[in-house]
Amino acid sequence: MKHFNLIFTLLLSIFFVDVEISLAQEERKFIREGNDHYEESDFEKARQSYLKGVEANAGSFDAAFNLGDALYKSGQYEEAEKQFQALTQTAQNSGQLSEAYHNLGNSYLEQQKYQESIEAYKNALRNNPSDDETRYNLAYAQQKLKEQQQQNQQNQDQNQDKDQDQQDQQNQDQQDQQNQDQQEQNKDQQNQQQQNQEQQGEEQQQQPQPQGISKEDAERLLEALQNQEQELQEEMKKKKAKAKSAKVEKDW
Repeated sequence: MKHFNLIFTLLLSIFFVDVEISLAQEERKFIREGNDHYEESDFEKARQSYLKGVEANAGSFDAAFNLGDALYKSGQYEEAEKQFQALTQTAQNSGQLSEAYHNLGNSYLEQQKYQESIEAYKNALRNNPSDDETRYNLAYAQQKLKEQQQQNQQNQDQNQDKDQDQQDQQNQDQQDQQNQDQQEQNKDQQNQQQQNQEQQGEEQQQQPQPQGISKEDAERLLEALQNQEQELQEEMKKKKAKAKSAKVEKDW
C-alpha cells in the first residue's frame, strides 16, 4: 500500500512537471511571437501575443512586462500604467522591481503626471542605483514638473488679472449707469422746473393787468383839480363877503 502511494505521488509530480513545462513552452512561444511583432512595430499584434502568454502562465513576469511595454508603445499609457503598477506588487527581485518602476515612471511621464513619475523613478533607483537612464528620466521629470508649476502659477495670475479686469469693468459699468441715471434725474427736474415756470407765466398773463395813465392825461387831471379847488375857494370868499355886508336890524 505504501509503495502504491509512493508511485501515485511520483506520477502526479511528473504530471504537474509536464504541465508546467508545457505551459512554460506555450508562454515562451507567445513571448517570441510578441517580440517579433514588437520589432516590426506592430504593437497591437504584440500586445495580443503577450496577453496569450500571460493567459498561458499567469505568474510570468516577462509576458506581463512585455504586455505593458506593448501597451505603452501603442499609446495606451493609462493601461500601461495599470500593468506596471501591478508588476510592482508581483516582482520577485530588485531587478524586476526596478524595471517595473522605471516603466511605470515612463507611463506617468507621458500622461504629464510628473509628480507620480518622479516617485516611480526614485523607487526604481532605490532598487537599482546604477541605472543612469532612470536617473536621467528623473531629472527630466523634475524639470517638467517645475515648468508645469510655473505655467500653472502663470495661468492662475492671468485668471486673477482677468477676474480683476472683469470686476473693474463691472464697477465702471455700474458707476456709468449711476451717472446716467443721475443725469436723467437732473434733466427731469430741470424740465419740471421749466414747465412750472412756463405755467406760472401763462397764469400771470391771464390775470387782468392795471392800465397805465399817460403824462398828458395826468397833467389835464391835475389842472382840472386845481381849477376845481380855485373855483371852490372863490365861491367861499363870495359867501364870506356877503355875510359881512348883510344889514343887521335891531328890534327896539
